[in-house]
Amino acid sequence: MRLPVSNEQPKHRPELEKTVDDLVPVDVPHATHERPFHVPAKRNKKLAHLVEMLNKDEEVNQLWRCANVNAVDRSSITDHGPVHIRVVTNIALRLLRLLEDARIEFSVVKNYGMDNDDAEVIVVLAGALHDVGVSIHRTNHEQYSLILAAPKVRQLLQDLYEEPARTIMVSEVLHAIIAHRSDMKCLTIEAGTVKVGDALDMAKGRTRIPFEAGKIDIHAVSAMAIDGIALGKGKSKPIGVAVSMNNSAGIFQLDELLKPKLLNSSIAPYVEVVASIEGTSEQRILSAYML
Repeated sequence: MRLPVSNEQPKHRPELEKTVDDLVPVDVPHATHERPFHVPAKRNKKLAHLVEMLNKDEEVNQLWRCANVNAVDRSSITDHGPVHIRVVTNIALRLLRLLEDARIEFSVVKNYGMDNDDAEVIVVLAGALHDVGVSIHRTNHEQYSLILAAPKVRQLLQDLYEEPARTIMVSEVLHAIIAHRSDMKCLTIEAGTVKVGDALDMAKGRTRIPFEAGKIDIHAVSAMAIDGIALGKGKSKPIGVAVSMNNSAGIFQLDELLKPKLLNSSIAPYVEVVASIEGTSEQRILSAYML
């Protein structure tokens, strides 16, 4: 028996929302039919080529959609699909460039004598593939992501790097993918930006679909309390993160989700986080709650 294949797009959510103060809101380029995945490559020709390859790769794009079917449609949890991928990758790249502005040496430069453009390729490729394992299952998805990503990373880099540089890049990308797990220590600066970038996709847009479908738990409620984030140079550290909340419930996102990932990353010494509740009164998220 052959099952029908549907071309219907899985559920999606709004892009990361704007936020606060004088820091710059995270700018996540919107998807188009021709360019579903985009980051600002600037002068990095290798990165521009990688983004072009990712957009042309039907397997990768379908894995993103399959991940969201398992996450949102089947498990009623937060978005793990194409929008999440764009948000995380753009945040991670922004974090990396803020560290570059502060003259922080990247691990692939320090350990292998490569350059900052190569570090950007590592971060973007790891960000693009960090959650493809959710297409298999949310539980232990980091390990499943490695299984799916390993041959794909080598394939995507074959026109950009000769050996042994290609193997170095593959190893660095796979490390960043597995190290985005909350309890795993990051060994590179590049992996740290991916891990923290993943944690910073916490605004209410990400949880809106399961919340509106009746998924009421502390994860959903606390995410609905986050209006957005802004990134920029910190007052005393290279990176400043401003989190705008409409309700104190958002503290759960910061203390239980962001904090462990940040502390277990390689970039914790370079990041300061400030959260504030906008307005004179807190927004009511729930009218009632029944067990």
